[in-house]
Amino acid sequence: MALELNLNKLPWYGQVALFVALSLAGVGVFYQFYVVPANAETAVREQQLQALNADITKGMMTATKLGEFKAQVSDLEARLENLRAVLPEQKDVADLLRRIQTLATQSNLTIRGFKPAPTVTRQLHAEWPITLLLDGTYHNLGLFFDRVSKFSRIINVNNITIRAKEKPEPNSTISAECVATTFVLLETKPAAAPATAAK
Repeated sequence: MALELNLNKLPWYGQVALFVALSLAGVGVFYQFYVVPANAETAVREQQLQALNADITKGMMTATKLGEFKAQVSDLEARLENLRAVLPEQKDVADLLRRIQTLATQSNLTIRGFKPAPTVTRQLHAEWPITLLLDGTYHNLGLFFDRVSKFSRIINVNNITIRAKEKPEPNSTISAECVATTFVLLETKPAAAPATAAK
């Protein structure tokens, strides 16, 4: 026996109740399968948008400071070049000898000996001592030390020994020995990668 449902046989309030129930069910299905996923996707997109906006803000702030950063880099590069003149990255015996010879000649001194000693290595620099044997006068020796103190490259002078000559000459009354120490900036090299053990 088939069960047939005829809406016309229901009273009017039954028909209204059934219509309301079916409408609520339809709204529930629509909300569950369309509204909820759409809200979740909207929330995800809003989070992505906020993250993008934050990145854009950071990028704009960095862009506004780019000129300042470039100026700082240029300033640091200029300072580094000045330091390289004072503290060069490598030693050049011939160049330093020429410069010291020029300073001695300007001071009316004669260099009788130029003996480089072994380099002493420190953490960031190396000390390079050179023994100088000089002939001249007290006054000229003082001029030489004064010129060395104003030299663009750092040179420390110590262990000074001065002897009067037994047979002085007009421009050579003393012989002097001193140690002139200059400094060399050690080049920083990247650390070698550790060797992997063979398996």
